[in-house]
Amino acid sequence: MTNPKTRRHEPAHDVAPTETAPFRGTLANAADYEALDFTGLTLGPASAKGTTFLGCRLERCGLDEVRLDGSRFVDCRLSELTATAIQAGDTTWRDTLVSSLRVGAFMAAGSTWDVVRLRGIKANLLDLRGARLTDVVFEDCEIGELDLAGGEVRAVRVEASSIDDLSVEGARLSDVDLVGARLRLVRGITGLRGAALSPAQLLDLAPQLAADVGILVRD
Repeated sequence: MTNPKTRRHEPAHDVAPTETAPFRGTLANAADYEALDFTGLTLGPASAKGTTFLGCRLERCGLDEVRLDGSRFVDCRLSELTATAIQAGDTTWRDTLVSSLRVGAFMAAGSTWDVVRLRGIKANLLDLRGARLTDVVFEDCEIGELDLAGGEVRAVRVEASSIDDLSVEGARLSDVDLVGARLRLVRGITGLRGAALSPAQLLDLAPQLAADVGILVRD
């Protein structure tokens, strides 16, 4: 386990879980899966609400019609997963790497993310309303809409990623580095208090900031 005193912005190492056994059967609610290998499987339709995945590997799996609400992912590696939509409200993600995910909508409102790296994610919608993010890195991601409204976001960094529509209405940000993000639209822009931006980003967002605080710009 990563030392919390030294883990800052260094989440989710790239070493895959070792000594995993192949998963057989179907997903179940409130189950405990430890050190299992889910590779090349179509896991849906199924419900895995309240299920714990500990030290598991999920690769090249289809997740359509899989319910993950309230489930926990700890020390896991997830890669090359596909789904039209993922229902993952109130989930917990800790010390986990998620890479090359292709999803239309990732619905994870009220979830908790602690020491997680999201790499190469492509999503039309990443719904993290009311979520808590700590020590999370977005790396080389393409996200249509990232909804952080009402969330608590701390020690988060965005690297070489595009976010077309970012919502931070009512969010609480602390030590959030957005310098590596290509931002098009920010909703609730005053919610960016506590975030770092580049001078170029600030110029791009100036019209939105002026509109939000009621500043009239005239020649």
